Amino acid sequence: MLLVLARNWWAIALRGVVAILFGLFAFLFPGATLFALIIVFGAYALVDGIFSIVASVRAAQAHERWGQLLLVGVCGILAAAVVWFYPGLAALSLLYVIAAWAIVTGVLEVIAAFQLRKHMADWTWFLAGVASIVFGLLLIWRPGAGALAVLWLIGVYAIIFGIALLAFAFRLRAHADRLKERLAV
Repeated sequence: MLLVLARNWWAIALRGVVAILFGLFAFLFPGATLFALIIVFGAYALVDGIFSIVASVRAAQAHERWGQLLLVGVCGILAAAVVWFYPGLAALSLLYVIAAWAIVTGVLEVIAAFQLRKHMADWTWFLAGVASIVFGLLLIWRPGAGALAVLWLIGVYAIIFGIALLAFAFRLRAHADRLKERLAV
């Protein structure tokens, strides 16, 4: 899995950039309607899911572990589908969908980070997974929080997650460069 991730570091970096942009949007436009949040979150979950599925297909082609990446991708696409096909659901339902998606994604990312530690000492993907889990648990714990507070919480989560993914992507790029140097020698 490490080789596939290193080769496709840019996809993880792109996920990080999209997460940061999503987080900034949440802070810059706090008066946006809940429907706009639903659409933006649905788009983010869909893009994140697609990139995870692409990574899983590439990992499978390289005969490496791919199941967790596929599951993360399917969860993202399912979250997007629920959000888009049922926009009239109460805000509480949306919070639980987002919370479940964040927790499942976070657990899978923590597991993947532990598996990668044998090959690459890195804490950034682990941090991204922990941020996802904490975010999901906070949403479950305080579902009655005001829409603005939840929007800010989502923004903070997305920015932290995005920064952690960007850091991880650049570490992967450096790892890929070291691998290329070894193969060239």
